[in-house]
Amino acid sequence: MKTFLFVTLLSAIGITSAQRCESAEDPAKIVFISGKPSHGPGAHEHRAGNILLAKRLKEANLGVETIVLPENGYPEDPSVLEDAATIVVFCTGHQNHLLNPKLEEFDALMKNGTGVVMIHWATEAQIGMPGKKFLEWMGGFCDLNWSVNPHWKPNFETFPNHPISRGLTPFGLDDEWYYHMRFVPEMKGVTPILSALPGPETLKRPDGARSGNPDVRKAVANGETQHVAWAYNRPDSKGRGFGFTGAHNHKSWQDDNFRKVVLNAILWTAHVEVPEGGTPSKTPTDEEMKQNLDDKSKRRKPAPPVKKTPAAAANADQRREGR
Repeated sequence: MKTFLFVTLLSAIGITSAQRCESAEDPAKIVFISGKPSHGPGAHEHRAGNILLAKRLKEANLGVETIVLPENGYPEDPSVLEDAATIVVFCTGHQNHLLNPKLEEFDALMKNGTGVVMIHWATEAQIGMPGKKFLEWMGGFCDLNWSVNPHWKPNFETFPNHPISRGLTPFGLDDEWYYHMRFVPEMKGVTPILSALPGPETLKRPDGARSGNPDVRKAVANGETQHVAWAYNRPDSKGRGFGFTGAHNHKSWQDDNFRKVVLNAILWTAHVEVPEGGTPSKTPTDEEMKQNLDDKSKRRKPAPPVKKTPAAAANADQRREGR
């Protein structure tokens, strides 16, 4: 009863989720949402990746509470999200994104100051209301016929002066790093965290929904650095978001820098102080990496690639022209 009255009082005086984390004695609550199985073994391991991240945060002893939802998809009991400091979403994207049917209620959490971290395919939103909301929540998203999804090895050599960068050292890692993201106008509120210049080999494929388009080819030819992980301070100064396009390969979590940047970002979006040297976490063993993997023995065949229909092409042209 006392807890209920306390939460009710906070809501009544307009204290946000973020402010509660910084002022209350209770640990910051971090909720992990996992999407349904996707791709082959060792790829898009949503649940195993989330469990690994949650375990490392718990081991770091930084005063946070981690909850990996037992079910795949949006929580059956959404009240588990109401007092979350931040929510980590690792799932299939675009038309099958688990947030599509829950945009309104998830938006209410975001407006209350709850943070959000989206990993890999979860950063890909449909044009329309999903894309609009992703921009509001985390400042950017992966956009069909604009962004691309090659497997490549970027070299991350410098990092911004930002809490998420703490403890990072230069590194490179082969993964499916989406790039040429759709960002808010003038990148206002966005801080790129991981950036690199893709080589022309990342655009070997013909133009397609995720493989290439005139705009991304021009950007790479012009030597424009591409951002594959970014932090976002929302205009209300309450909520924070983080987009991370890597993590196609489950084994990537064994890279200490790769893992650290996401752990740091989870803390930052939860308004938890990131340690000076970054979030401490031991390197997962090969045996640990085999734990909690999805059973993909009965996995359905992947959906055919999205074709650029005349309507889609027209929409892409309109986006390029800013309409």
